[in-house]
Amino acid sequence: MKVSKKVAGVEYAIRDIVLAARKVQQKGMQVDYLNIGDPVQFGFQPPDNVKQALINAINNGENYYSTSEGLLELRQEIAKKENAKGLSISADEILVTNGVSEGLDMVISSIVEEGDEVLLPGPYYPPYASYVRLHGGIPVEFAVDLDNSTPDIDDIKSKITSKTVAICLISPNNPTGVVFNEKSLRELVDIANQHNLYIICDEIYDQIVFDEKFVGIGKVAGDSPVIVLNGFSKVHLMSGWRIGYIAFNNSPKLDAIRENLPKLARVRIATSLPVQHAALESLRGPQDYISNFVSEIKKRRDLVVKRLNEMPGLSCPNPKGSFYAFPKIENDRFGTDKEFVTKLLESKGVLTVHGSGFGEQYGSGHFRLVYLPNLETLDSAMNKIEEFVSQ
Repeated sequence: MKVSKKVAGVEYAIRDIVLAARKVQQKGMQVDYLNIGDPVQFGFQPPDNVKQALINAINNGENYYSTSEGLLELRQEIAKKENAKGLSISADEILVTNGVSEGLDMVISSIVEEGDEVLLPGPYYPPYASYVRLHGGIPVEFAVDLDNSTPDIDDIKSKITSKTVAICLISPNNPTGVVFNEKSLRELVDIANQHNLYIICDEIYDQIVFDEKFVGIGKVAGDSPVIVLNGFSKVHLMSGWRIGYIAFNNSPKLDAIRENLPKLARVRIATSLPVQHAALESLRGPQDYISNFVSEIKKRRDLVVKRLNEMPGLSCPNPKGSFYAFPKIENDRFGTDKEFVTKLLESKGVLTVHGSGFGEQYGSGHFRLVYLPNLETLDSAMNKIEEFVSQ
């Protein structure tokens, strides 16, 4: 039976690679899963007050459809959060979604038509390219300096064509941990304004930064056509509850998408109402658990980056945010990056993700791993990787 070519082109390397890990496990080998960036799977849980808010909502009968835009009180709190980062918006500019992925799908489907081009930071989080292709568009990677956390402005300018409709940013970045500074963000907004492009900025890791203060794009957005994607999976440790949001900057250029995109929210009905109450509590309640979480993650980052850079044939930039390392494979004796990842899995039982799964142009020759497990587990996994590259 027929399958659309659009769906056939969808890829998600982070989860696709798990199929190979299952085969290894079936042979009796223990696998260290360093492929999925889910802090909850590694022992970090939402605070008790947030879990209780979910339970209370269920017990209080909040089990019906919410409004399609999302719970008003939640949207008001989200607007406060985004305004503290620089935007100047109300609850009316917020739309609650089933995770950032649904928000991304809604945004891309609202702006991309057959043959349109969308600029993505190389390397990029795989759903960006998949959704662009799904809706008939063409993903175009632009270069990013991973050591200095800066986008290549000249490269971006050279890749803008009459078919370009948007520039996507992910800061802090998945898979590289790059965090763009204020100067870079301002340059990107200026380019978008000059060429009448949307700026779609994913800030889901906005509070998971280690060495410098995070600057949100809201600080430099002005009245530019900026759309922010964010959610509760990472910072707020609510990954399995699937809740995110779209925030539209207060820009006249966004009037048409502000009017039309919510139709997609109505078609899919709503986001889980009990989970929205939990998200509301996560914003209103104590926030000290976030700094504790980030402090623990920083220790893990420091261990992993140090160990990787001591290994022969590997080099790893220091991630400034998120919880991923993106080491470069300095020689090709292992074959492609996918072959490297597969051989590492089969010989040592360490599951990472091939860098080309995050974009062929700038991801190839790298691999990604998460540093969420405890220090003992990470140290053991580093020993196995070191044995592998030293053999």
